[in-house]
Amino acid sequence: MFKTIEWTDDGVRMIDQLKLPTEERYVTCRTYQEVAEAIRSMVIRGAPAIGVAAAMGVALGVKNSGARTIPDLRADFDVIAEAIGKTRPTAVNLFWAIERMRTAFEGSLTVAPGFSPAGAALKGGATEAEKIAVAKARLTVEAKHILAEDIAINEAMGQHGAALMPDSGTVLTHCNAGALATGGYGTALGVIRAAVAAGKKINVFADETRPFLQGARLTAWELAKDSIPVTLITDNMAGHFMKAGEIKAAIVGADRIAANGDVANKIGTYSVAVLAKENQIPFYVAAPLSTIDMSLASGDQIPIEERAPSEVTHWAGVATAPANVPARHPAFDVTPHRYVSAIITERGIARAPYTESLKALFA
Repeated sequence: MFKTIEWTDDGVRMIDQLKLPTEERYVTCRTYQEVAEAIRSMVIRGAPAIGVAAAMGVALGVKNSGARTIPDLRADFDVIAEAIGKTRPTAVNLFWAIERMRTAFEGSLTVAPGFSPAGAALKGGATEAEKIAVAKARLTVEAKHILAEDIAINEAMGQHGAALMPDSGTVLTHCNAGALATGGYGTALGVIRAAVAAGKKINVFADETRPFLQGARLTAWELAKDSIPVTLITDNMAGHFMKAGEIKAAIVGADRIAANGDVANKIGTYSVAVLAKENQIPFYVAAPLSTIDMSLASGDQIPIEERAPSEVTHWAGVATAPANVPARHPAFDVTPHRYVSAIITERGIARAPYTESLKALFA
């Protein structure tokens, strides 16, 4: 089984998703700047995976810091966090991970002599050099914890969501919300994996997901490696197959979910949800609690990343549109909660009214 991302002695190692499906290539980021660029350029993508990468990027940056005083180390931390925070604005897991690392960092600075490598928070008279050593060790441990927790969360999500999948038939998914989009196992694809493991006879229709082809390049690759039957369709075929009765359910991941259940996900998700509603097909969202942003009342407040027009007008460096035609590339859209049948999390399944059910999950 491939590993999406891992911490190594040499740096943060991740599979290069820009090379898939033709080449299974790994890259090692040896600086936080390289991690930030990997996130920005989509070498690694998917909200939970971005969160893990952000945490590891922070840990790597602090580990490599030459600061000799706490103020200097704190200043370095702020620079690192700011650089990583600017890479992708929509996925809230990025900012969640940075803040979790900040909390671990501040907690690690109050230690006593005889500290453990994990940096137990003990008050006392540790030297500044000892505190810096603990901070570096503590952030490495925290980043590894975030990765391990993400995999466990996805597996729990899969168990909750498997019951919602049909006993047999075809399930549609859009973009990639599998092991490649997470620390491992996956959110939407994790639910499908768990359902298959439980004995359900599921086939998958994978939307190609223009313009970056995450469904064609990544979802189809993942499912084929797991021997889960998958058929690739173009994005504009979904309505046809729904109307023909060939799709029993749709399930996607998310990059940010507002308190009212509005869901930001890869561009085209909104269209899938509307089509599912029209054809009386359940539309499910699978996402960890770290993707739910309870500070936002609705999806209208979710920032939508706009990427380079060249990602629409070109593919693999080859022009697919006239040179004088402008293009737009919002990377995400927002699906209003009225189209969402249920939101699957590691703590259970939320249903409308989401303002109440999502809040209850955090209680």
